[in-house]
Amino acid sequence: MSMKTKKYIFYPLIFVILVLVAITMLFPFVWMVIGSLKPKAELFAVPMKLLPSTWMWKNYLAVFQKIPFFLFYANTAKIAVLSTIGQVVTCSLSAYAFAKLQFKGRDLLFMLYLGTMMIPYQVTMIPQYELMNNFGLLNSHTALILLHCFSPFGVFLLRQFFVSIPNSLIEAARIDGAGDLRILGQIVLPLSKSALATLITLKFLDSWNEFTGPLIFLNEKTKYTLQIGIRAFQQENGTEYTLILAATTLSLIPIVLIYIFAQKYFIEGIAATGVKG
Repeated sequence: MSMKTKKYIFYPLIFVILVLVAITMLFPFVWMVIGSLKPKAELFAVPMKLLPSTWMWKNYLAVFQKIPFFLFYANTAKIAVLSTIGQVVTCSLSAYAFAKLQFKGRDLLFMLYLGTMMIPYQVTMIPQYELMNNFGLLNSHTALILLHCFSPFGVFLLRQFFVSIPNSLIEAARIDGAGDLRILGQIVLPLSKSALATLITLKFLDSWNEFTGPLIFLNEKTKYTLQIGIRAFQQENGTEYTLILAATTLSLIPIVLIYIFAQKYFIEGIAATGVKG
């Protein structure tokens, strides 16, 4: 079979398969958004109606009336932004040390550090709780922020990219009198925008969607994050499925926007850190 024949046969077939996969993955999201705008009686109607007979925009207004949604948004944004900033700082410093500094036992320490990625969260959950309890940080956002400021995956991601940066640039900067912090801030990080964008995107999404941590460490409603707030809302309004869908849709808006704007750098960062190092 010639290349021209393969092009006309396989390319359209691959395109159709990708479109079907995309539709399959997008359908639950579309159903959630449309379901949030349906009257309650039509949500589980048989046969299923894709579009509502009446667009119930008041469902979104009802969410804000029933729960302090803006407060949950602010709490979640606070934790996600501060923990993301903290993780970028700690992961950048660690990754630079593992990639560009020479010290005894560096590679062994790096492998041991990566080994902690294999430990399930359920194993470290109780020690973390006891640690925060000893520090008097239970029922506070500080506990969640501190615990998310460190990440073996983030160090691995940045280290893989930092390794690809020529050592000659760093040696030239040292000859000019620059210290390691200045080299990191003015040379390494500006050259690592795609890797940083990948780390920021993944970390922000992880913090924004986290459920277990806030469930364990927070017990006051005024400190709830979106995920815990929606759970509490579901417990109080168990049959109001349209309102639950509306609340869930609202919680996803920042995630969708961040991915849209960071998509280019995210894909570049994943591709670069996957083949270099």
